[in-house]
Amino acid sequence: DTHGAVSERVAIEMARGCRERLGVDIAVSVTGIAGPGGGSTDKPVGTVWIGLATQNGVTTELHNFPDKSRNKIRDYACLIALQTFIKALS
Repeated sequence: DTHGAVSERVAIEMARGCRERLGVDIAVSVTGIAGPGGGSTDKPVGTVWIGLATQNGVTTELHNFPDKSRNKIRDYACLIALQTFIKALS
């Protein structure tokens, strides 16, 4: 209720919880507003938080994708999440 489903706090907790519950070394989380509705002035459609949990802690990235197509926003979010994961492996 305090932060909302699309927030840095949720991205952190999702990544951390996934890593802990599954017992894995790396976990990535994605939370966002892909549209076409659901956006607001503070969190417009295209707002996406990505979290990365490793043994060194949790980091997050905020992205604001300008394309308002639901499928494109989802594609962008997946690509960035995969890139984040791959970078963490190296």
